[in-house]
Amino acid sequence: MKAAVFREIGKPMQIEEVAVAEPGPREVLVRVKAVGLCHSDLHVIDGHLPAALPIVLGHEAAGIVERVGSAVTNVKPGDHVIANLVFHCGHCQHCLSGHPNRCMPPEARRGAGEAPRLTANGQPLEQFCGTGSFAEYMLVHDSGCVAIRHDMPFDCACLISCGVTTGFGAATRTANVHPGETVVVIGCGGVGLAAVNGAAVAGARRVIAVDRIPMKLEMAKKFGATDIIDASSCDPVEAVMALTENWGVDHAIEAIGLPQTAQQAYRMLARGGTATIAGVISPGVNIEVPGITLTIGERAIQGSYMGSVRPPIDIPRYVELYMQGKLKVEELISQRNPLSRINEAFEELARGSVARSVIVFDD
Repeated sequence: MKAAVFREIGKPMQIEEVAVAEPGPREVLVRVKAVGLCHSDLHVIDGHLPAALPIVLGHEAAGIVERVGSAVTNVKPGDHVIANLVFHCGHCQHCLSGHPNRCMPPEARRGAGEAPRLTANGQPLEQFCGTGSFAEYMLVHDSGCVAIRHDMPFDCACLISCGVTTGFGAATRTANVHPGETVVVIGCGGVGLAAVNGAAVAGARRVIAVDRIPMKLEMAKKFGATDIIDASSCDPVEAVMALTENWGVDHAIEAIGLPQTAQQAYRMLARGGTATIAGVISPGVNIEVPGITLTIGERAIQGSYMGSVRPPIDIPRYVELYMQGKLKVEELISQRNPLSRINEAFEELARGSVARSVIVFDD
């Protein structure tokens, strides 16, 4: 099969011939139909997120099941699936308490003594997030595959795999926004726009979108933002306070992954408010908040990994919300590209000129 292989920081991916192994007992071979370009992939490309090289990046994918291992029971050949990187065992404390996104079982990847899933010229290749979906096929643990209805478009389904689930879930599950509450979302890329959408669907009476790019702020209005703030021309904390009569908001959702914007999210809170950090902050970087305000103001700051998703439950629900016209996914797609254009598509993502790009595999 053809796959985009990333071998060295600072150098583009190369389209190479890659061999994929036969499925093990709990593995699923999926023919990739569409895969989104995510900032997590970009963080590996620019060296901000460490990863073993060489590697096949890509983790936001949807496709059709080709073959399954002998112990797989949740999907079968011919099923349309969303591949979600929240692999889970199903029997640990996290899984049984409704938090499978915290599980991360080692059995989701092949062990050191097992043959690699992917090889190029006989040499093993890593799979980013256990998926490696910038390829015509991906071989993944069965817990990362969720069957979906066949009339769901693949180019939209793939975005539900990660970006939409992360943002929409940050608002509706991690933050648990209630009707009538106020919300600010910092960063209006794919994750942030999904968070704006989630806050609006949850019934927030005010959804404030913050970004530095006018195009993204205009998009935020279509996703449910009631107010927009251009952070390139003002202090966003002061602007939020002015909009809320110096009260602050009930929820601030950070969707960029920078310590300064995480701190801004906290400073935008009303007493009793919660800052939810959905952006991935680089390893070793700390967030500082004034401790006295945590206690006296009963403010809180929390992380959100993959929107606190329960894949077998939430992903089919998100698909239904899309089919009902409530979950906006197609509106996120700025470009559809072939695999051969993957490097140019990432350059455009890095410049901030697109909300979400999708690699589409034609039959």
